[in-house]
Amino acid sequence: MGALVGLGFGVGCLLVWSAFRTPRPAAPTGPADRRTGRLLAEAGLREVAPRSLVALCVGSGLVAAVVVLGLTRALPIALVLGTLAGYLPVAVVRGRARRRQREFAEVWPEAVDDLVSAVRAGMSLPDAVAALAVRGPEPLRPSFDAFALDYQVSGRFGDCLDRLKDRLADPVGDRVVEGLRIAREVGGGELGRLLRNLSGYLRDDLRTRSELEARQSWAVNGARVAVAAPWVVLLVMSTQRAVIERYQTAAGAVVLVAGAVVCVVAYRLMMRLGRLPVERRILR
Repeated sequence: MGALVGLGFGVGCLLVWSAFRTPRPAAPTGPADRRTGRLLAEAGLREVAPRSLVALCVGSGLVAAVVVLGLTRALPIALVLGTLAGYLPVAVVRGRARRRQREFAEVWPEAVDDLVSAVRAGMSLPDAVAALAVRGPEPLRPSFDAFALDYQVSGRFGDCLDRLKDRLADPVGDRVVEGLRIAREVGGGELGRLLRNLSGYLRDDLRTRSELEARQSWAVNGARVAVAAPWVVLLVMSTQRAVIERYQTAAGAVVLVAGAVVCVVAYRLMMRLGRLPVERRILR
């Protein structure tokens, strides 16, 4: 018990130190860092460095392994459950990214309508975009507030749009931003019609996707319950001495590893078969 408390205290001190030691995330260097950085940006966690997420995964896995080892005294069970627990932070970030993208998809039509109204009222395009920081939907206001401040400081509309696109990290936002850029550069007189058509398309796409997601939710929840249930049962049964002795053998370890691999493969396969098409950021 003392070792567990000491480990938890040490991990907490390490996280507090890293928060003050690296206030700004380092630029991703490798392909894995870039993928992790894109995932964090899509989840609205740009201030978190990719290495911090990796450290959190390692820390979660170690803590879970130590706790399970203290409860069951079975190293194979602790290793398998610790490995599964190490993936939890990534799953949480991916879920946050999906919720953020869904939330943005629900409010983009309203934001585009606000742009159309501002352009009709005679506002300049940069002022209309900056006004979304006050009149726009609540989820989008922080990004447009940063855009307004950025444009006020630099006055470079194109560069400010690039930084806005990076802050949003959203495929629909990419299309809206690029449409605004083209209208600004070529002086498009069809900006109002373009934005109205985009708003109508976004509403139709949102309506269709919402219906499909409502029908798909039972399959997703069923897959999650089917994967989690055996390991919860195993954790409960591991309090019995006879079960612990069986899984401490080499055959028991092989069964645990094989069961973990089958669960992961089955879960990924079921999620891939039932997954809706995901819009990619082509214009980033």
